[in-house]
Amino acid sequence: MALAAAGFLLWTVLDARLARDLLDWLPYLASGFAINILISVLAMSVGTLAGVTLGAMELSASRLVRAPAVAYVQVFRNAPHLVLIFATTYIFPFEIVVAGNYLPFPDWLKAVFGLAIPASAYVAEIVRGAIQSVPTTQWDAAKGVGMSRGQTLRWIILPQCLRRALPPWMNLYASITMSTALASLVGVHELLHAATDASTAVRRDDFTIAVYLTVLAAFFLFCFPISRLTRRLERRFAPR
Repeated sequence: MALAAAGFLLWTVLDARLARDLLDWLPYLASGFAINILISVLAMSVGTLAGVTLGAMELSASRLVRAPAVAYVQVFRNAPHLVLIFATTYIFPFEIVVAGNYLPFPDWLKAVFGLAIPASAYVAEIVRGAIQSVPTTQWDAAKGVGMSRGQTLRWIILPQCLRRALPPWMNLYASITMSTALASLVGVHELLHAATDASTAVRRDDFTIAVYLTVLAAFFLFCFPISRLTRRLERRFAPR
């Protein structure tokens, strides 16, 4: 399949008309891919902030604190991303009122929250696993010098967790980036939506194949280096 795709791309280069049409649409496709990247960055930012808090809550000694976090993680780790994107699209209003002014609530921002929800659940598990991987003697030593559990977590445990959590976090980011293509189904103008517009406008089978291969190549070229870097970090930070 990879050889077939490479052969078709080579043929695209050799076919002057097809190459010209594809080049004409590249800026439009690039503007769509920029939305994919924006959604992924914001979704992971929101998801990471929420996930760190949830991961710490999962390890709380108080059941009242721990139980809601565990329930949240179990529900949204197993929820389809597409369902969450549709849910946030229709749950959130289409416009909000700020100081008496009506401001639009764009669909791409709703997609951010739709992907931030599962991202926060996965980050919570990453954080929980990273915290539990720290030897218990670290906790005992901090307690021996009079530090509270919160102080120990903030100043001693979490800094050590960063190296352990970074590779799976990057892997999750690549996964969330690929899931941003689902936003096209709720009308967000991202790369897949732009490719559909281009295919509809040109109406040629060879161009349709070429434009969707371009979509595939864009995601691959963005996510593959992240995957390779993740593997390098896993080997570098592996316990010895």
